[in-house]
Formats: sequence, C-alpha cells, structure tokens
Amino acid sequence: MILSPSLLSADFSRLAEELAALEAAGISWLHLDVMDGAFVPNITFGQPVIKSLRRCSEKLFFDVHLMIEDPARYLASFRDAGADMLVIHAETDRHPQRTLSEIRRLGMKAGLAFNPGTDPAPLRWLAPDLDMVLVMSVNPGFSGQRFIPQSVAKISAARALLDEAGAGHVLIQVDGGACPENTAQLVAAGADVLVSGSAFFNHPPYAACHQRFLSAARTAADSAHLARCTAAAQWQPGRALKK
Repeated sequence: MILSPSLLSADFSRLAEELAALEAAGISWLHLDVMDGAFVPNITFGQPVIKSLRRCSEKLFFDVHLMIEDPARYLASFRDAGADMLVIHAETDRHPQRTLSEIRRLGMKAGLAFNPGTDPAPLRWLAPDLDMVLVMSVNPGFSGQRFIPQSVAKISAARALLDEAGAGHVLIQVDGGACPENTAQLVAAGADVLVSGSAFFNHPPYAACHQRFLSAARTAADSAHLARCTAAAQWQPGRALKK
C-alpha cells in the first residue's frame, strides 16, 4: 500500500518543514488537492504553490488532484510546476480520453477520479489511458469528512472493471476518510493508494502513523496488490521536468 498524505491537513505556516518530515517518515507520495471554488465549494492553491513545494523536495512524488472545471486548459502549466501525476474528474471533462492521453504525452502519469455518485463504468473504455483511478469516498471539497460506507463496493467494482479491461496493473486510489482502522478493508476491496489528511497529520509522529497504515495493509495485501505497488514505487518524481 502507498500512503499519499493530503497537504490540506498540513501546517501551512511551515510547509517546507512538513515536506522534510514526510520524507524522514518514509513517505514517498504527496497528495495535492487543487480546488477552484466552482466544481467544489472550496478554493485551495494552484501552480505557484506546487512550484514552490517542488523546490523543497526532489524525493516526493507529487500526486496532483485537479478538482477544477475544464482541467485540459492547465495540463502543461501543472507539469511545469512540478506535478508528477494529474488526476482529472470524470464529471469535469467532456473528452477525458483526449485529456488523459495529453497528460501522458506531457510526461506525467494520468488518473481519473469519480465522485461518490458517479458510476465508474467508463473505465472499460478509458483503461488503456490510465495509470490510476481515484474513488472518492467522501464528497470532494473539505478534509475531515466521514467515510461513505458504500465506497467499499465501488472500489471492488472499479477493480473488476479494470481487470475485465486487461488493466489489472492500474492503481486504485481512495480519497476520504481513510485511516488505519479501515485500511485492511480498503486494500482487500482493491485499493492500492490511500489518501489521508487529518487521520495522518493529526496523529504524529509521522513515522509511527505511517507504519500503522502499512501494518494494517499487510494483513489484506495479495500478490496482485503487491505487484502494483512495487511497480508504482519505481515512478520517479520530477520526471516531467527532467525531460
């Protein structure tokens, strides 16, 4: 299992120190929630903040979640800011196949997110253009929300769709309400990457909290899960900028 702590729950007065602490705790991914106040009822940050964070860390894989309308307008600018993966929402893009393909052409990994009320059925057609699927287990916009229980069945459905499409290697990420107590259930359902905000940042020390997540995941991990996570561990941060 890969843990991708959500920056929204970090201490914004000391972000450089927070990134250093994450690296010291063995964290390899950082989840960056970009919200526009239109698609979701909140505004967070954009390319300038990500660019500043990139200068603070060469090791963290920047997992950028675009909760914005018409994301195709900004792909290159997020790449230039230092994003390693861009995740767009199925609800915000009229031509997701074209956008996902362009994300990859720009040298980044491509992901597609589904809100709690959105059926993941399009995965059967979009799987060849994906590196990751994001199942939202809360309604997007704010951290600290309660996990929606039916998300477990949705994770299993997404995994089945990917397997049927011959894309069993594609990661599934879960965002919202993930904690050590439900990690085993999520991994058993097919999740590979867990986004955690308050359940991680509010429970220091970070290294110990990271280990609680990892220990819980080991109890449910099968060989396919381990293979996907091992392959993703080879994804290099900053690759798009190094080309």
